[in-house]
Parts: sequence; C-alpha cells; structure tokens
Amino acid sequence: MVHYEEVNVRGYDEFCQAVSERKGKDIFAYFSGDKDAQGKSWCPDCVKGNFIYILSLELPCYNVVTRCVWKDQTNAFKKTLKLSGVPTLLRYGTPQKLVEEECFKAELVRMMFTED
Repeated sequence: MVHYEEVNVRGYDEFCQAVSERKGKDIFAYFSGDKDAQGKSWCPDCVKGNFIYILSLELPCYNVVTRCVWKDQTNAFKKTLKLSGVPTLLRYGTPQKLVEEECFKAELVRMMFTED
C-alpha cells in the first residue's frame, strides 16, 4: 500500500514552503489553473485533465495557478520550475514531467509513479 500526504497550495511561495517542509521525500506535483466561483478553471486543458487527480491519488502536492500569474512570462513557475503549460505533473527534483495532453494518457501517468 502506498502512503501519501496530499497538500493543496496556491502559488509559488506556498509551493516552495510545502517542498521545503518535505525534504528527502518523493514529491509529485500537479499544477493546474485555478477555478472561479462556479468551479470552472480558466484553463480548458485543466478542465479536461481533472481526471488525473482522481486517477493518481499518490499526488502529494496539488498547486493551482491563477490566470494572471500564468500569463506573466517572468513568473516563477515558468522561470524556476521550467513549466511550459498547465496542467503539468512533475516529479520534483527530477526532469520527469508530463505537460498538457500528456497528462490525459493514463499509461504515462502510471509510468511516472512506477519509474525510479
């Protein structure tokens, strides 16, 4: 049985804090667009990709990105974490990541959690 801790954060600073509190642990982070009052994301791909969160219950970090932050080309998600799109699933501290349409492929998601 896999043990995991789910952490929901908003923004880069909260993400960095969550990572620093979990040094030495495998961290899988899922980045998606935030949702409005009706529960709809500004990111159409994130709406399609929500199944990944249910499929991959091992995700310890779920991070939402506001549209205005994402549109800023100098934001820390793009500069520091090298995110090129949302949704993105990444294994923190490694080059392993799935971006946009790749997040919709169950086999790729499973591989992400089984590869060392």
